Amino acid sequence: MNMINTNLPTAELQKLDAAHHFHPFTDNSALGKKGARVMVRGEGVWLTDSEGHRILDAMAGLWCVNIGYGRKELAQVAARQMEELPYYNTFFQTTHVPAIALAAKLAELAPGDLNHVFFAASGSEANDTNIRLVRRYWQAKGKPWRRTILARWNGYHGSTLGGGSLGGMKGIHAHGGKIDGIEHIEQPDWWSEGGDMSPEEFGLARARQLEEKILEVGPDNVAAFIGEAVQGAGGVIIPPSTYWPEIQRICQKYGVLLILDEVITGFGRTGNWFAAQTFNIKPDIITIAKGLSSGYQPIGGSILSDEVAAVVGGDEFNHGYTYSGHPVAAAVALENLRIMQDEGIVEHVRDVANPYLAKRWAELADHPLVGEAKLVGLMGSIALTPNKATRAAFTSETGTVGFRCRERCFANDLIMRHVGDRMIISPPLCITPAEIDVLIERARKSLDECYAGLQADGLMVAK
Repeated sequence: MNMINTNLPTAELQKLDAAHHFHPFTDNSALGKKGARVMVRGEGVWLTDSEGHRILDAMAGLWCVNIGYGRKELAQVAARQMEELPYYNTFFQTTHVPAIALAAKLAELAPGDLNHVFFAASGSEANDTNIRLVRRYWQAKGKPWRRTILARWNGYHGSTLGGGSLGGMKGIHAHGGKIDGIEHIEQPDWWSEGGDMSPEEFGLARARQLEEKILEVGPDNVAAFIGEAVQGAGGVIIPPSTYWPEIQRICQKYGVLLILDEVITGFGRTGNWFAAQTFNIKPDIITIAKGLSSGYQPIGGSILSDEVAAVVGGDEFNHGYTYSGHPVAAAVALENLRIMQDEGIVEHVRDVANPYLAKRWAELADHPLVGEAKLVGLMGSIALTPNKATRAAFTSETGTVGFRCRERCFANDLIMRHVGDRMIISPPLCITPAEIDVLIERARKSLDECYAGLQADGLMVAK
């Protein structure tokens, strides 16, 4: 018997949700009074809620539904795998076919010598793994004092204690603290922090903070640097062209391992299989999750270079998860990658969706509320400002304007996210030009309504 009653009225579902479901990153008391929006179906880039509204999901869930909703092939593969081998672990010198095949496929797709995969159930878990991996790497090389990991303020690497510590979200640190041995440098956000420097000058300046921090901590104490190729949850911060080449040079100069967090950017998001290819970065470890299964199953992992795998794998690695390489999740991920290859999803992003979205997205820059419209692949941001010429912030508390704009988007059946006073998108990779037109139409309508409200309330004021 199906234990899920999908025919309950929305108000009853909201009441049950408020009574028993504790939501992540949410003021649960306030949500309980307002009532959560109940999603019941998905197809392609579209969601349907319990009231029958058809919503364009310009965030692909949480950056993850790359091939779109409703792909029956993935459900069929999951059902078959559950019948054959619903679970077994990869501890105790055992393995299974889905984990073997998925690891081999990832080694084929990943750039350079990234040929080894340690599986997890999420990006957060994978980044926790990376902490132990790089510390164990230096321990095995006879330098156990190389423990400090460098990261960036406003970076996001998950919300577990380890992943949240790597990330530079101070709000996460405020709720329970962070682990030791992690230091942060500033982010490459030219729009908000570049001042009078050109983007290229600013990119070099921010990258060189890494060298300054290495020298401050001591080169022989630093294990690794971790960064997202493009900061996702931080506001889709696309670094200046000078940033990553300089980061790479500095890591190589001091022998610091480079961890590239591709939880969001991996699997086609930037128009290549990995953003490492888009930005010509040569990492020692890549963190993966989200688009690996298009969100249909929880799975993540760390793809390791030959060197890291050889050093850490030379003795027992005392780390792992019950669901590392779960057979159902691995089988679904494999089918997801097959569909992406067979249907040319990455090529669609590169040759069709990105060029068209880039053209339409840039049109939003003429809106009086928009100061900058940036895009790489199929992830983009618009910076909201009361003064384009000076790149000014609003006098209101950061995020006030962004939240108001997000609420107008939601009311207009468009899911866009706000980070501070930026609006961001990351739609399913299968989005068509016609659907991009709908996205832009609804985005402009929401911007118009937000702008009118700000003017009426006297909030179009620069700091």
